[in-house]
Amino acid sequence: MKMYRASTNLAMRFPSLLLQIGMLSVFIFLGLMGCNGPAKEKTGEELLAESKNQANQDKNQTPAISKEVLSDIVKSIPSPLEISFLIKDLGIRYDKTILNSADNMSNYNTSFKQALNLGIYSTDLGYANIYEQTQDALYYLTAVKNMAEGLKIGRFFDFNTIKELATKSNNLDSLLLVTNTNLERINEHLQESGRADLTILILTGGWLEALYLTCEVAKKQPNELLRNRIGEQKIILEQLLLLLSFYEENESVKDLINELNELQRIYDNVKITYEYEESTAEEENGVLIVKDNTTSKINFTEKDLDNILSVSQKIRKKIIG
Repeated sequence: MKMYRASTNLAMRFPSLLLQIGMLSVFIFLGLMGCNGPAKEKTGEELLAESKNQANQDKNQTPAISKEVLSDIVKSIPSPLEISFLIKDLGIRYDKTILNSADNMSNYNTSFKQALNLGIYSTDLGYANIYEQTQDALYYLTAVKNMAEGLKIGRFFDFNTIKELATKSNNLDSLLLVTNTNLERINEHLQESGRADLTILILTGGWLEALYLTCEVAKKQPNELLRNRIGEQKIILEQLLLLLSFYEENESVKDLINELNELQRIYDNVKITYEYEESTAEEENGVLIVKDNTTSKINFTEKDLDNILSVSQKIRKKIIG
């Protein structure tokens, strides 16, 4: 049986351009407030587990997820746009057929469906924009707007400005600034209205769509680097499941957790090992950049890859159906 081995520098990241709201959920996460800040020596995942255990002991307590804890976790979650950059950099042609049709948006009439598909459409929007498919980008911007309005957060988006900037590739910095401003306002609103669970669903939808796109491309055009990216998602999936577990009392969330648990059981066969090397620093345009030289080795079989493709597609199909 063939065994895939890949080694990558975890510090290498493609440009993190927040085209429209491709990173909506990440910035909402950064604005969530909870209990006192975490101990510095503990990871975000460890502190989340502690918060969950404490909430389980006191059934009347609402689980709190602090800004610091989420920041630690978010740092390890790559932007869905990174996958789009990677796919394009590999010379793989744009393929609209693998995206979720915006014609489906009228089917999403619950906050659960709207939040997940807001994440999915945001990833599709970023994919189209990176390939400079202006018409498709506007098409998905409409879908994003529809989902946002369904969640009653549409008023926090300056869609006219975003639309204008999205059609001009030389205005990405301005687009980033406008998007950040909008997302800060959304942060506050969802926090104050007690709907923080929606942010986790948005993040999950965006992540799942990025995984799906990678799987689809890897199936049609096998590539070791893409396989490696698929394997790395084991860590992200574990963190998403932990975040979702805070809201498992919701039947829809509980069903989603069960479906993702099926995917996690497959990822249990994916082995990730790390080789740690001392960080280095270099100056770029007057800014000191610290580079993490840690590398990872990811091992998984062709059967594991096929199973990841199959289950991720099944979960996505249910969400967009």
